[in-house]
Amino acid sequence: MNSDGVELLRHGAGLLGLEIGEQLPQFARLFALLQEGNARLNLTALKTQEDIVLKHFVDSLTCLRGGYLEGPLTVLDLGTGAGFPTFPLALVKPELHFTSVDSIRKKVDFVRDTAVQLGLEQVTPLVGRAETLGRSADHREHYDRVVVRAVASLPVLAELTLPLLREGGLLVAQKGAISADELNAGRRAAGEVGGKVQVVDPFELPVLGDARTLIVIEKLGRTPSKYPRREGVPTAQPLFWTPPQKQAR
Repeated sequence: MNSDGVELLRHGAGLLGLEIGEQLPQFARLFALLQEGNARLNLTALKTQEDIVLKHFVDSLTCLRGGYLEGPLTVLDLGTGAGFPTFPLALVKPELHFTSVDSIRKKVDFVRDTAVQLGLEQVTPLVGRAETLGRSADHREHYDRVVVRAVASLPVLAELTLPLLREGGLLVAQKGAISADELNAGRRAAGEVGGKVQVVDPFELPVLGDARTLIVIEKLGRTPSKYPRREGVPTAQPLFWTPPQKQAR
């Protein structure tokens, strides 16, 4: 990461109210490791310095909006990919303890190796799927927080993540712009699996201005034992939601 990238990262983080001067050398090391790993393993579609800095590093740090990740918390990063938002959050908030989950082994192996090279002992990578973890005694209703950079609809995220949260825990979900229909379905799904949508926070990604929404769901009660449904079903048959492309014309 050259000097332009360093200043872009510093500026983007500053727009979020974060001072990351002490962590900049580690972010630069993370950037180098990501480029090296991406050349070998095709970990992410983002290739340019600007995209990586803004759409991986700064975007991950937007999870800190609202103060929902303060204190020594157990955090599950679902669908971590090449380690986002885990790595930026772990660098800035070393008191957080991450279990970073992805279903693709090569990505989890990269996260494991990178965590070692960055000295991030509080990061535990894991190969797995939410449907399986949500029925495991080691993970069900275990975590203080779940973070996810969401590509799935909100009803799917609610069913996959709330079984993993202890009562009083929070899902912190990063999404783009969200429709009223999806949000309403997400509210119903959250209620079905023991939670409630508490925060819908629309904002723009620093520098780029891309639409983002941070959604926080609180786990209020135990999740019924039938959830999550078996692997693939939550995505194929979302609770209370028919994705627009599947709606009848």
